[in-house]
Amino acid sequence: MFMKVVIIGAVAGGTSAAAKVRRNDENVEIKIFDMDYDISYSGCGLPYYIGEEIGNRDELTPRNAEFFKKKYNVDVFRRHEVLKINSEDKVLTIKNLDTNNVFNEKYDKLVIASGARSIILNIPGVEKSNVFYLRNVKQADKIKEYIMKNKPKSVVIVGTGFIGLEMTENLKNIGIKVTLVERFNQVTPGLDEDMAVYVEKYLKSKDINMILGDSVVRLKGEEIVNQVVLQSGKTIDTDFVVMSIGVKPNTELAKEAGIELGINGSIKVNKKMMTNIKDVYACGDCAESYSIITGKPLYRPLGSTANKMGRIAGDQLSGGNLEFRGILGTGIFKIFDMTVAQTGITEREAISEGYEPVICHNIKTDKPEYYHGKEMIIKAIADKNTGKLLGVQIVGYTGVDKRIDVFITAITFGAKVEDLFHLDLAYAPPFSTTKDPVMYTGMILDNAINRGRKLITPDELNKLIENKSDVTIIDARVNKQYEEVHVNNAINIPHDQIREKADELNKEKIIVTYCNKGVTGNAAQNILINKGFKKVYNISGGHKNYKAQTK
Repeated sequence: MFMKVVIIGAVAGGTSAAAKVRRNDENVEIKIFDMDYDISYSGCGLPYYIGEEIGNRDELTPRNAEFFKKKYNVDVFRRHEVLKINSEDKVLTIKNLDTNNVFNEKYDKLVIASGARSIILNIPGVEKSNVFYLRNVKQADKIKEYIMKNKPKSVVIVGTGFIGLEMTENLKNIGIKVTLVERFNQVTPGLDEDMAVYVEKYLKSKDINMILGDSVVRLKGEEIVNQVVLQSGKTIDTDFVVMSIGVKPNTELAKEAGIELGINGSIKVNKKMMTNIKDVYACGDCAESYSIITGKPLYRPLGSTANKMGRIAGDQLSGGNLEFRGILGTGIFKIFDMTVAQTGITEREAISEGYEPVICHNIKTDKPEYYHGKEMIIKAIADKNTGKLLGVQIVGYTGVDKRIDVFITAITFGAKVEDLFHLDLAYAPPFSTTKDPVMYTGMILDNAINRGRKLITPDELNKLIENKSDVTIIDARVNKQYEEVHVNNAINIPHDQIREKADELNKEKIIVTYCNKGVTGNAAQNILINKGFKKVYNISGGHKNYKAQTK
């Protein structure tokens, strides 16, 4: 007897599940029902299609229903909405959105890959025709058509996550003035604040107007929106609005069927992508993930995760044994020439989870400066008690993707900070420095956790200063650099004079050393520790990072 698999939703999760079922079993009947016009597309490529980086729409939608029928013998039905799941009788009620015909479809095994949709603010004006969201190709078409027809000069983008900033770049590049509105006090809310400041500074250099710590409460205009009203009372004149404040899972159908929901309303699944109802699986942006680090539920809808989940669901329901191993919440995007990447947990998440985090800011070039190396800032978070790496955030220009992937691999396999130095990474001047920034990050954290070379963040130092703690701050740079700019109340003892002047310092006081980026500050710290000083800290990331953090 042939098995019949029905999949609700296509795109990444649903089509991956279908493909895996077919690879495992040639005799299964497979049907996919999807509400959209386009069943397989690159959602991450949509901003670049709008910004004319991608000229041909077909490049975003390479696979259609005919492709899946021919290659996988899968029947795909576009513009079909599943209205009800009857899990007892294993029957779906389905509506053809083009003909309004309603019919029933039986299944033996069901996969829910219903995805997610944009969050819509409950404020006046959101229904206007020049307020856009970007979740699928049709929405991208509407934005592109509006721009071509109306030649807008300005846009307000609400939200500074991945899509918001990718849209910022692409709209700016086609001559549209961009204003960003973010309800948090920083851009890129997924980053820690001390890394977001680097992105903010760069956006300012690109003439992007940013309004932070404020929310949109009304969109004004008669027929179309021409003014955005903020909670603070500020108003922004605009030609159109792009809302990019996040997504929520499409799980109403699952909930009505008695399927258990988890974090953020996503479908609760086990490692086999099974729901609480027999023979019903879920995958993709509608399903719950879990953190490799904490083991706790996590909702991070990304195409890469959806593909992985779909493959596992398809394998399990057709006799395989693949299991989901969790995620780190990894993300990467570019904004003009800058690349921003992150993986694992942030500093604030580490604190809330009960870890005792050790933080380092490593400022290094991706390759030698003589071979066009460009600086990147790596923030790494480790657990003091276990020495394990918990998370990494990188802001830079070139080579960021390479480093974040090494950190991801290390965290996934439970690496300790001391292990990073021992990695046999590829080196040649066109590609890296002799001690790669990944290795150097491990060295800094190993020194801090295991070798008594403690770090102090700019925020921690400023709190000491504000509390009028008895602390001596030593600028270990040359006199000229000190005179140009230095930390308030710092004294200048250049590195080559530390040994001879160490006896003039009080060994009982807290001493903080620093240089430009941290290396010479660490050298000065080493000298003092070796001379018997007990409470010596080096500023994480040196004066360069301190200056960026101190307003």
